[in-house]
Amino acid sequence: MQLFKDQHIKIYNSLTGTKETFKPINEGYIGMYVCGPTVYSNVHLGNVRTFMSFDMIFRYLKHLGYKVRYVRNITDAGHLENDADAGEDKITKKARLEQIEPMEVVQRYTIDFHNILNTFNFLPPSIEPTATGHIIEQIELIKDIINNGYGYEVNGSVYFDVHKFNETNDYGILSKRKLEDLIHNTRELDGQSDKKNPQDFALWKKAEPQHIMRWPSPWGDGFPGWHLECTAMSTKYLGDQFDIHGGGMDLKFPHHECEIAQNEAAKGQSPVNYWMHANMLELNGQRMSKSTGNTVNPDELLSGNNKFFSKAFAPSVIRFFIAQAHYRSVLDLTDEGLLASEKGFYRLMDAINLLDGLKTSETSSMNINAWKQKCYDAMNDDFNSPILIANLFEAVKFINQIKEGASSITSEDLALLKDSLNIFVFDVLGLENATNKDSGTDKLSGAVDILIKLRQEARANKDFAMSDKIRDELAAVGIQLKDGKEGTTFSL
Repeated sequence: MQLFKDQHIKIYNSLTGTKETFKPINEGYIGMYVCGPTVYSNVHLGNVRTFMSFDMIFRYLKHLGYKVRYVRNITDAGHLENDADAGEDKITKKARLEQIEPMEVVQRYTIDFHNILNTFNFLPPSIEPTATGHIIEQIELIKDIINNGYGYEVNGSVYFDVHKFNETNDYGILSKRKLEDLIHNTRELDGQSDKKNPQDFALWKKAEPQHIMRWPSPWGDGFPGWHLECTAMSTKYLGDQFDIHGGGMDLKFPHHECEIAQNEAAKGQSPVNYWMHANMLELNGQRMSKSTGNTVNPDELLSGNNKFFSKAFAPSVIRFFIAQAHYRSVLDLTDEGLLASEKGFYRLMDAINLLDGLKTSETSSMNINAWKQKCYDAMNDDFNSPILIANLFEAVKFINQIKEGASSITSEDLALLKDSLNIFVFDVLGLENATNKDSGTDKLSGAVDILIKLRQEARANKDFAMSDKIRDELAAVGIQLKDGKEGTTFSL
């Protein structure tokens, strides 16, 4: 179904700083590129949040009937320490420290990355290219940049001439930075003497004799600059212009800024129509940092083996917690927040699991079609998952009212409600149905059922004092009994 013809999306475009009505280059088709991980260590939880945001976006676009080519790369070479043009390659450094081959490092952490994303129920991208698999494309791109006058070679390294580019283009258009300010705030650093200007960035770096990861090029043995791979791979698989480019907020400058410059220098046009950036994940109000110890990785959060959280949390609980914040908002990961999300998640699941047992009526107390459109409206408004979740809990309240006999629903509306919840909860948000095993719900239900039977026996024996005592003492600990035509039920 081509739902996109009726559902019109607005996207916050980082390039313009405004929400814009989304119009793909080719109707019904979307090209989306998201910067993937540098596979030299276990995937960072903040990265998981970014990839989870774009997984939700990918899911929604597919649900609307778009044919989406989603490209998410793997950086397995060329990413130097501190995101700079000097220093050691992150993967090579890890390999040297562990005395293994660089590609062993790449393999180990690529597998870890995929395992973590599978645990969180991610859809795989359409294409997952690697930097090392596209060396030829990167070399050809450098040739184009040099031929167009924006690149220069010095001692076997090639640099992008930012000052020359800025004479006719706007370097800083995405991050809203001015080159003049960058010049004023830049000091000369050791190892940058080959550059004409400190703001220039590497397209190709000469490999020193000890550098393991190296490839032949017209400028000698070396390796590509970090920014270059995304320009080469995104345009190879999505075309010189494509619809959406995403990534974390920390990549806006310099990485994405350099991507724009490289594309304009090589191909004479800006590559992307809509730039999207997911915001940061904090831990207890502070930035996650390995150096300060204020960090937790996904495995530690899932297992409970960490110093920050009171228990282990299920993958869908974590996913639900992340979806409760808009992807452009800073999200603070706390124990209290996760515990609250856990309660909300299982409340949502409990309501969904009640649907098949609900009794239908001739009328509905709620306009299900209008409610469904409110869910679409939330996602159409720059993928506003918090508003979507608020709408889902309107349905949860309604379902519980039907169960208690306070509201009614027709069989047609019940089918529509069930289908809509499946769409937004499972297909779009990517949650997986579950019962709260940790809370002992099944055991609690069994225990309360025994007490209900004892209460029924007391009433049958006209021992109303005992009957009332069971009811009142259950109420005192938060368990509410409700007597109805079909018997006695309870709620927490």
